[in-house]
Amino acid sequence: MTDEKTDRATSGSRPSKSQTKVDEDTAGALKVLVADDSAVYRKLVEQTLSEQRYSVLFAKSGREAVDLFVKHLPSLVITDWMMPDFSGIELCQNIRQHFQESYTYIIILTGMTEKSQVVKGLTAGADDYLTKPFDREELLARAEVGRRVVELHRQIEAKNRLLEQLALTDALTNLPNRRAIEDWAVRQLSAAVRYGFEFWIVMMDLDHFKSVNDTYGHEAGDVVLKRVAEILKSHSRRSDICGRVGGEEFLLSLSHATVENAKLVIERIRADIQATKFSFAGKCLTVTASFGAACLNGENARDLNQIISCADAALYTAKRLGRNRMEFSPAADLPQTRR
Repeated sequence: MTDEKTDRATSGSRPSKSQTKVDEDTAGALKVLVADDSAVYRKLVEQTLSEQRYSVLFAKSGREAVDLFVKHLPSLVITDWMMPDFSGIELCQNIRQHFQESYTYIIILTGMTEKSQVVKGLTAGADDYLTKPFDREELLARAEVGRRVVELHRQIEAKNRLLEQLALTDALTNLPNRRAIEDWAVRQLSAAVRYGFEFWIVMMDLDHFKSVNDTYGHEAGDVVLKRVAEILKSHSRRSDICGRVGGEEFLLSLSHATVENAKLVIERIRADIQATKFSFAGKCLTVTASFGAACLNGENARDLNQIISCADAALYTAKRLGRNRMEFSPAADLPQTRR
């Protein structure tokens, strides 16, 4: 391929064959972005990596490299130090500053051998460097080091995501736990205060649940909790969140809901729970739940813990008045009627 053909293939006017290859994302192929204004070195890198497990795309300027990086998010970048618009150092700094979600391994190609320049490149965020003219086997070996580092980062990221999910999820019901609910609800509360929409906290507790565990065993109790969780989730919108906060206690957060809407949602949940039949040891069982609800008062904004405390107080009132019912905070705690 001549230099002219190479330049046409790497121009931003239409996708090159290399770009198409990256988009196909063949199994096991590592995405590699090569940024170099020299068609000769782009060709040498292509010849070195083409027969290995790499999907390679090319840029002949720093700006084109950034555009391709944003589009394809390659795992490995091989960049020349000097380019027409901005340097490989600046490209490296841009990647490290703006693309921190997933790790990219960066190798700088340079004709400079001074230690101060090498240190400058590594300080800017490069992982490795290679001097020009480079040995093809050495480039391939360093690229393989990059592959191993990237794969290790992917494993760590996957484990971190799993740990984060486990830390925010109730293991029995797969609902968000108290920590996850509070993290979400604090943000919603802030938005409700700012924009003036209704924000409800509903506390729910299963009635006489201890007798289920004592009579039929904890496995039966787990079955009940899982089914109740499913009912709660089925009545939650995307703008809401529900979760288990401990034992037989659940929390539901509703936003953009009037008093009438909140009552309707709670009543549907209450009725569905009461209508659900369980069978343990040949005996039919039904359970009920009590509810306490409190709302952010638009005239007197409070923090989340205050709203939860009001909802808890309403819940205990529901328990005291006979269970299997809903109670709301006093009228003074409800949002002001809008005219």
